[in-house]
Amino acid sequence: MTIDWPANVPLPAGASLPLRLLAVSDERDPALGQERNRSAIGTIDGVLGCGDLEPDYLCFLGDAFRVPLLYVRGNHDRGAAWAAGRERIPRVLGAAGEWLAGINVRGLSWPGETRVGATRDEGAGWRQSLGLFLRARLTGRPHIILSHVPPRGLGDAQADHYHTGFAGYRWLCRSLRPVLWLHGHTTLAAGGELSTQCQSTTLVNVTGAVLIQLNSGATG
Repeated sequence: MTIDWPANVPLPAGASLPLRLLAVSDERDPALGQERNRSAIGTIDGVLGCGDLEPDYLCFLGDAFRVPLLYVRGNHDRGAAWAAGRERIPRVLGAAGEWLAGINVRGLSWPGETRVGATRDEGAGWRQSLGLFLRARLTGRPHIILSHVPPRGLGDAQADHYHTGFAGYRWLCRSLRPVLWLHGHTTLAAGGELSTQCQSTTLVNVTGAVLIQLNSGATG
């Protein structure tokens, strides 16, 4: 899918558009295991993981495309399978963020990612949101946010409490207005739409795999 950079958001110095991203979450896409399919995708600038994918798969994608890998952890990213691959994978993306082709990217993993059980914790979601907001006030707004859980009412499955988005994330989205917010955790069948809009932010459910091209749009 293609997304235009919003006219009301200054393009950061040193950023170069278009930016092509392969975003993945929750389910392995078997098509990406075939070299001919990866070649058909062409050159990309980064692989972005939104959780619930094991380290070996994320590392495979980063190595196969020879690009940076940025990712957050989901509610299933725990236990022996995850621990076995941690030595090969970069550190998880957090509120401090990373720069990718001049674009600032920050992450929100499943709250309590080190706990034995993956309990849904609305309060922890608020604490994450406030922490990222305060850091952004000091260091500048993020342009892309990766999370496993979507913001409340923006691509979530409201009929299922465990897959309902976090209210704190919705507040954060409306407060910081990133250009892109990418998430997983919710199947398209449950969430309904691939993308949704909140003010100038485009939110995309990347369950499986989605190729995203961020164009210069009205900014020229």
